[in-house]
This record gives sequence, structure tokens and C-alpha cells, in this order.
Amino acid sequence: MVASLQRPARLRRGDRVAVVAPSGPVDERRLERGCEALRRFGLEVVLGEHALDQRGFLAGTDEDRAADLQKAWLDDSVRAVVCARGGYGAMRVLDHLDWTAMAGAEPKVFLGSSDITALHLAFHHHLGLATLFGPMPAGFALGTGQLDQASITHLTRTLFTPGDVREIVVPHAEVLVPGRASGMLVGGNLALLAACVGAPELRPAEGAIVLLEDVNEAPYRIDRMLTQLLRAGWFAGVAAIVAGTWVDCGEGVSEVLLDRLGPLGVPIVNGFDFGHGRRQLTMPLGVVAELDAEARKLVLGEPALA
Repeated sequence: MVASLQRPARLRRGDRVAVVAPSGPVDERRLERGCEALRRFGLEVVLGEHALDQRGFLAGTDEDRAADLQKAWLDDSVRAVVCARGGYGAMRVLDHLDWTAMAGAEPKVFLGSSDITALHLAFHHHLGLATLFGPMPAGFALGTGQLDQASITHLTRTLFTPGDVREIVVPHAEVLVPGRASGMLVGGNLALLAACVGAPELRPAEGAIVLLEDVNEAPYRIDRMLTQLLRAGWFAGVAAIVAGTWVDCGEGVSEVLLDRLGPLGVPIVNGFDFGHGRRQLTMPLGVVAELDAEARKLVLGEPALA
């Protein structure tokens, strides 16, 4: 069986976490509300120096955003690096990071979603490290107080007692193709995966269970991005597909998924509660799991964190 990537250590109450902004500009009120939630979890929160910078559609310059991330990663007193929000810009920092230096640092938790997919891919490729795709402090839901309690509980258990969340069950998920499969969990935001085609960080998904989600993308654009990934060969040999939420993407997404991905002949479920909605389960990436599509259940081969 394929082994998981290296899993960082779970968090403990009192641990220091760094919140950085590698993508779009951050709303200060949302950030404070989200950081306060992290403090209620029992964590000490420190902000990146440039977390509130703004340069057009970016949270400051590429160099400054990368510097905040790298500084936090190399700081031995920091046990987790949490991305403030998505938006756009994470791809632009990849070439400004010293991956050799970061590989020499003690592994730690890395948490973010949406545009942060580009960094998840890079952490897997350059550092061989499992990461967490989940709620962000200045993102929708956690940063506005709208994240539902089940998602908050799932996040805190994943961070502090990951052995308690070995099973992820979403009873209302839609079964598009039944079956069972096992493989490493990979993927994230569909638009970012498609944008990374041709980049070294986008490894083939052969043998993997692919996670997909997006927001504000019409069905024809979802079709286009899936077609791009198919034609690039990224889905060749995939084990299964687990789709999350498609917030403000209109009607017909299930039909697009079935039309484009059904011919792969692998289990497919849609509507798992991860992505951009009020329900945002924390999904480990780089960890081996088994999908039982008809039971709407993912079972992790080992906890998300060590």
C-alpha cells in the first residue's frame, strides 16, 4: 500500500501558530475574528509582518508574502503556519521560497484552502509533507463567525486529537459512481489544479483519491478545467474522486462531473462538506485513505497528524 507523506506533529494547547497572507488582501476585522477563534482553541497567534499589506489584488509584494511564510516556517517556536485567506497570489510566491532551507526546518502543520492549493502542491513536492485543507481565519465562514459548529469541532479535533477523526462521513453526499477505493488524498481547488498544469509541483494523480471543489465557477468552466486536466493526463490511473462543495457554481455540476469523470470508471462522490461553504471539514492532503462511496465515508489509514 502507498505510504502517506510525512505527517507533522499534532498541536497542543499553548502552541504558537503563525498566520500569514500568501495570496489576496486580508480584511482586518475578519482576520481578528478568525485569530480570536484560534486563541479560543488554546493557541498563541502571531501575525506575519506583512499580513495586512495590500498591493492591488495581492496582500503585498511577492517577496514580502514569501518572506513572511518562510520566516514562520523556519521559526522553531512556531508549531503551525496558517494561511489567512485565499483569493489569488499563492502561485506567485513559489519561486521566491528557499525550499532547501525550508526542508531543513522541523516539519510543522500547514493549513489553508482555496488558492492555497498551489502551496499544498509545493509542500508535497518539495518537502514531502502532508498538509491540511481547511478553514482559514480571514476566509468566509471562520472569519465571519458563520462556520458551523460541526466544522469547528472537526478542525480542532484534527489539530489536537487527530486520532478521533479517522472517519469522515457525509451522509447527504451524492453517490455518482459507487464503489470502494484506496489511495493518497490529493487535490484541492479545481481552478488552481488546472492552473498548475505544466508546473513541477503538479504530480500525476495516479493511484490517488482526488479531492475537488470550487466557488463562483459556472458549469461550463468546471467542464473546461476538468477537460484540461484530463487532456494533460493528470487523472490517468486515479483511484477515486471525492468532490466537495460548489458554492455559487449554478445548477448541473453533478452532471458535468459524471460526464467528464464517469468514463474513468472509478468511484465518485459529490457534496462532501469541504470547500467554500458554511460547512468546511478539514481534509488531510498527502495521507492515505479508503473511500466507500455508497457509505459516503472516507477512512484515513492513519491520523492526519502524528
